[in-house]
Amino acid sequence: MNRLSTAKRVQIISALVEGNSLRSTSRMADVSINTVTKLLVALGTICAEYHNTHVQNVHARRIQMDEIWSFVGAKQKNVPESKQGEWGDLWTWTALDADTKLVISYLVGSRTTPSAYQLVWDLAARVTNERPQITTDGLVWYLGAIEEAMPWADYGMVNKTYAHEATGRYSPAQFVSARKEVIKGDPNPRHISTSFVERNNLTMRMSMRRFTRLTNAFSKKAQNHAHAVALHFMHYNFVRIHKSLRVTPAMEAGLAAKPWTLEDLVGLLDAAEKKEAA
Repeated sequence: MNRLSTAKRVQIISALVEGNSLRSTSRMADVSINTVTKLLVALGTICAEYHNTHVQNVHARRIQMDEIWSFVGAKQKNVPESKQGEWGDLWTWTALDADTKLVISYLVGSRTTPSAYQLVWDLAARVTNERPQITTDGLVWYLGAIEEAMPWADYGMVNKTYAHEATGRYSPAQFVSARKEVIKGDPNPRHISTSFVERNNLTMRMSMRRFTRLTNAFSKKAQNHAHAVALHFMHYNFVRIHKSLRVTPAMEAGLAAKPWTLEDLVGLLDAAEKKEAA
């Protein structure tokens, strides 16, 4: 890619993490959309590597897990035969520390058993305390995954019931009730909840344009979608000041001494490029 100045890179990344689309970002920064895309791919790759290396040894007492829907190219029911396996529904799985609000683990993939197991095994490798309390929704695949990867954890589940029919064409089904269940161990009933991770889902939809419903800003490539998610969580964990904590989640979790700036974020890419050129 043509070498952009740090200021221009910061301008582009600032627009992306605040929820702008690739095209609107290219117009605001007065660069081509290909330049924006290449920067997203390059920095997203570095962010995923940094998260994998540095979000380790996390002491998390209460962990909430959830998955959020999106799609690439077209919704699953509308995918043409020629795009089967390339387009369709795509899910982002997350594991959030309810105390520090740190996103400990995330995964972009299908809503299948292997994805659930992969997320929980990744979480198990990053958490240090012996008896974390985990809460999930009623998705059955979590049961086997947690039993296999984190059998020492206290595990509770929130089962929600919805009406069979939605109230409108674009409206979700009406919420009916929620039931807390103790699945294994001795979880505190007060903390059997997915409220924080569900609120984090809203942050994702507000911060990544490709998650916005009823627009044409959806992802066109699964790889670029994954890069956008990696950039978002790096920004969320290390750069963005959490409103209730008054610090970043990484600071609250003891993984950073101060808030990162966007210049620090871009600096990861600069350092990688210098290392590659050496």
